[in-house]
Amino acid sequence: MNAFIYAAGRATRLGPAYANSPKILIEIGGRSLLDWHIQRLASVGVRKIFIVTGHVRKAVASVLPALRSAHNVELDELVNLDFNEGSVLSVAASLPLVLACDCPVLMMDGDVLYPSEMLRRLIDSQHPTCLLMDCNYSTEDDDPVLVPMRGGQPFDFSKGWRGEADHVGESIGFFKISPADFPLLAEETRRRAAGAGRRDSYDDVVRTMVVAGRFGAEDVTGLPWTEVDFPKDVEFARSKVLPAIQRRELMIR
Repeated sequence: MNAFIYAAGRATRLGPAYANSPKILIEIGGRSLLDWHIQRLASVGVRKIFIVTGHVRKAVASVLPALRSAHNVELDELVNLDFNEGSVLSVAASLPLVLACDCPVLMMDGDVLYPSEMLRRLIDSQHPTCLLMDCNYSTEDDDPVLVPMRGGQPFDFSKGWRGEADHVGESIGFFKISPADFPLLAEETRRRAAGAGRRDSYDDVVRTMVVAGRFGAEDVTGLPWTEVDFPKDVEFARSKVLPAIQRRELMIR
């Protein structure tokens, strides 16, 4: 299984302190988010990983040789030169290599700190195309992408969702895509990238696939994780989430 990590954006919500550094190189517990990603992926058997870069990409490229060696993985950079537009263009940059795969692929946001158990649940899910969701979410300080469920199936995927559902969770930003669903992924990505949708998020592509009934979902409520969007998230990741991940992983060894 190949993994694609999307990390091309400018991370403007982190403020001027991080303006000249990629978000994925933020250090948590003495290691970058990218280092944690590679370790987690390697621990579940993923050996070929692509990182899609854009903003200050040379900083990311400079650390790849050491990470390849440290984790014994194939680690390659794909470049989105249009990173100032929508993240759908990062998916477009990776699309040729996604379509070349003959097995499911992982597509992952780069700004998440999480335990390996999340990846195991995603990879081992009975759903060929699957997303992860957490029902313990808050909208007080952020605008999470919400996943409403009905009859065990996600039926929408959007920020600010309102309506009736059996239950609702927040998307983690990690997706397993089956080769059977590559055609729809490619069609939606190319359509948006070629026209007025160039500023769209790749969440818009995922939403189309969810609404079309292509996705199953795995509930990971209770697992420690965080998305790093704001300066306070960095401190939260360092002081709360990483220690919780490490305690949990010690317990299950």
